[in-house]
Amino acid sequence: MAARVVLLGSDPIALPAFEAVVAVSGVTVVGVWSQPDRPSGRGQTIQPNAVAAWAAQKCFPLFQPEVFDAAEDQRLKDLNVDLAVVMAYGQLLRESTLALPRLGFVNLHGSLLPALRGATPVEGALALGLTESGITLQQVVRKLDAGPVLATQLLPIAANVAREALRAEMGRVAGQLSAQAIPALLAGKLKAQPQDESKATYTRRLRREDAALDFSQPANVLADRVRALEGWPGSTCLLDAVRLKIGRAEVAAESVSGEPGTVLSADATGLCVATGKGVLRITELQRPGGKMLPVAAFLAGFKVTVGTQFVSEPMPVLVGPRPFPRLVD
Repeated sequence: MAARVVLLGSDPIALPAFEAVVAVSGVTVVGVWSQPDRPSGRGQTIQPNAVAAWAAQKCFPLFQPEVFDAAEDQRLKDLNVDLAVVMAYGQLLRESTLALPRLGFVNLHGSLLPALRGATPVEGALALGLTESGITLQQVVRKLDAGPVLATQLLPIAANVAREALRAEMGRVAGQLSAQAIPALLAGKLKAQPQDESKATYTRRLRREDAALDFSQPANVLADRVRALEGWPGSTCLLDAVRLKIGRAEVAAESVSGEPGTVLSADATGLCVATGKGVLRITELQRPGGKMLPVAAFLAGFKVTVGTQFVSEPMPVLVGPRPFPRLVD
């Protein structure tokens, strides 16, 4: 008899894993849950997210409730589900919901749990300068990413990889892990292992304020932060009362003579800035209303004088030893 499976996700990072589940022999996908259609793009037109669009293209039954409530519980119950597979869905699920599928809910999380629980494990790994992370398949429990581990797959992090590229790699690895682990899970061959709570760390949702940079921090910390926050909210800094956005940056030297934030050189190879430890070379910049440009093109239209100083601003912590308080946007 075919295993009746539902998928829950909203972010494109989940698509390789979902494709892998669909391809598992003996699996029938009987429903997909995703976030409602939202305004998107410059025109803010209402559009489906990547998973919803994929589900519609595949002709899977698609459900997009604002809240996974009792009505959704009943829908799930009526589908007589064996297993629910979650990745980047974006909603908390209640105990009553988690108990409905015969084999429960399993979640593909973008870290090697218990490290980097929470909403932004990819960004957290980059911000910490980690050289490896991975994907964890875990049983979903009510506590944040604390369920027992069913399977993991390691992913090395290349030295200069940034957020979007690493997310794509994470999605690919999630697909590989799903192809191996979901058949084993359905066959009863996976043994869940409890997480070591003493080693848990936590990430949180990103906010606009996270874009700030503090040049009293070491150059490697700043370069890692720029990689981690690629896209939104990005990394920004004030120079002569103009807020610039940094697209790419790297460590140029381990030692420095100059006050943090001071521009040491500005030429086609980069904008070199003194930090609390070492020199940060900025290689892509964007001015307000402009496009992200290589530094040579940027400097052709925006003069930066050696000796001027970037303003340092507090950099909110992205990873901590305890869950972050839930903030209201």
